[in-house]
Amino acid sequence: MQILVVEDELSLAKAIKKILEQHGFFVDTVHDGLSAIDYAKGMEYNLIILDVMLPRLDGFEVVRILRKDGISTPILMLTARTATADKVTGLNEGADDYMTKPFDTAELLARVGALTRRRGEVMVNSIKYADLSLDLQSAILSRGDASVQLSHKEFEVLRTFLSNPTMTVPTETLLINAWGMDSEATDNNVEVYVSFIRKKLKYLKSGVSIKKIQKIGYRLEVLE
Repeated sequence: MQILVVEDELSLAKAIKKILEQHGFFVDTVHDGLSAIDYAKGMEYNLIILDVMLPRLDGFEVVRILRKDGISTPILMLTARTATADKVTGLNEGADDYMTKPFDTAELLARVGALTRRRGEVMVNSIKYADLSLDLQSAILSRGDASVQLSHKEFEVLRTFLSNPTMTVPTETLLINAWGMDSEATDNNVEVYVSFIRKKLKYLKSGVSIKKIQKIGYRLEVLE
């Protein structure tokens, strides 16, 4: 199950990501309103956890734009504001729930569970794209009857690609998802693991390849 966390306070974003991942969710994090819109439109999430006070666009504006553009993903707004008027504004713009910081971990998980159940979502066990299937429990990548085991970082890098198959994924996103926000890993680390994945795609004789976009990131391509 995929969750997008939009929070500009990096330590809090990291904490929420850790909590959710410990309970079996896959989490992408971004830190400003415009990036939130790009991610929410670029792939299908089960839930968006959205802070109100964000750079570039605030959370209220993000909700308004997403709903206007037909994005119906459940949204849990998260903010330090306690005024009833702010809660009403968020809900009127299209948010599904509202939680005030600081929050209790149990409450966060309960609200996440309620919002995802409300849509009738079920836990997805694999991601399929083109001729590939990635098992999210075992980290086994398959093409037809052939399969290969991925290491933890290979899995996180490839999961990010397969979750965003039509997007150019920034190198920074790959670093955060596979190494964490506090890691000292660099672009070279990403390039090394992309090369590992390319070898495994070649071994599987997959029609999917990974193309590097200079100074931006990487994207998937499918051979015709």
